[in-house]
Amino acid sequence: MKSGIRLWNKAKKLIPGGNQLLSKRVEMFLPNQWPAYYRKAKGVEVWDLDNKHYIDMSIMGIGTCILGYANNDVNKIVNKAIKSGSMCTLNCYEEVELAEKLVELHPWSDMVRFARTGGEACAIAVRIARAASGKDKIAFCGYHGWHDWYISANLADSKNLDGHLLPGLSPLGVPRALKDTAIPFSYGNLEELKKIISDNKNEIGAIIMEVVRHKEIDLEFLKGVREIASQNRAVLIFDEVTSGFRMRAGGLHVLYNIKPDIVVLGKAMGNGYPIAAVVGKKEIMEAAQNTFISSSFWTERIGFAAALEVIRQFERNNVASYLIQTGNYLKKGLKEIFDSKGLKAEIVGIPPMPLIVIKETMPLVIKTVYTQEMLKQGFLASTLTYISYAHTKNNIDKFMESAAKVLDKITSAYTSGKLEDVLEGPICHPDFKRLT
Repeated sequence: MKSGIRLWNKAKKLIPGGNQLLSKRVEMFLPNQWPAYYRKAKGVEVWDLDNKHYIDMSIMGIGTCILGYANNDVNKIVNKAIKSGSMCTLNCYEEVELAEKLVELHPWSDMVRFARTGGEACAIAVRIARAASGKDKIAFCGYHGWHDWYISANLADSKNLDGHLLPGLSPLGVPRALKDTAIPFSYGNLEELKKIISDNKNEIGAIIMEVVRHKEIDLEFLKGVREIASQNRAVLIFDEVTSGFRMRAGGLHVLYNIKPDIVVLGKAMGNGYPIAAVVGKKEIMEAAQNTFISSSFWTERIGFAAALEVIRQFERNNVASYLIQTGNYLKKGLKEIFDSKGLKAEIVGIPPMPLIVIKETMPLVIKTVYTQEMLKQGFLASTLTYISYAHTKNNIDKFMESAAKVLDKITSAYTSGKLEDVLEGPICHPDFKRLT
């Protein structure tokens, strides 16, 4: 048995779930076969515990490493911050510099609060929105983390808490008193949002949504949500934890001139170093002073220093244009390969985040075999790719060459009804359902 799998089996006895993040669990990729742990990561290259070498064409640290793993310039800045003291009784000056830069990148905004993760930044944004609006209920669209305010949407009417909104995200441990305080609506469905507003009689204090995830961006829908929020004195929050720092430095909503009251940023902003931001209008953000939002490690220096260097590289190297160009090249190539093999699939999502949506029967079996066979070809691969600045055309070309060979094998087995015979382990777990 490979070292990574042995350690993963041990981890599941010591750590509930095996690790800290659902999206990194072995079972989400390739049960009993996924390498699970890395010894070294650099650029887009990964070495596992057995020193086997891979090119990462999957999630690149869950989309955090936008410049590539262990970027030299970011690491240089971070090392300098560490040597100068990463924590102190006094505040680090980089905090103010980063706040000023984020306001500059979002001209509609005035003030910023910081955190370390996207989920907690969303919770901060919701707390501020409730404080500013004086209203408790939240309408939401998309995925916004693990905190009680959000998972309370899965509190069903039954005593067993058998919620179905987001399969896989259990509300156990979330107080039942929070039932009906977070209400979902679907991307593109303004009537659904209007009904939520109407049914809740001026109780919706905030509307939080992802600007885009895997569907095409719907500008008329976003404009409609903005109008509804304004008409009903609800704080509009754009969750750009995932979409931010893909199409531009900061939130991509700026490209379309749609102004929220708050935008939440995270993931790629620190290129793997933890940092998140809540950026908003002064009249909304000042409500943070009327509640309690505070944490020791939100003042730690490394994340601020890393984020400033990421922004510098975006501006100096035109990173966003490269991500868009490279992503479009991959999307086009993947579509051509699937079409040529006669396998029905759509390649969706913004260019820096191509997602393969398999339209055949047995999609999870196809996905699992695809991941299994691409691993043998030396690629960490699934149906989602986060493009980084470290991905080269050569990386993409070699990946697509291998994908064509693997899909040949899949097509042959699938059309002969023997696809499951190709499996060397269990089928991967499905992702939880999203509303975007």
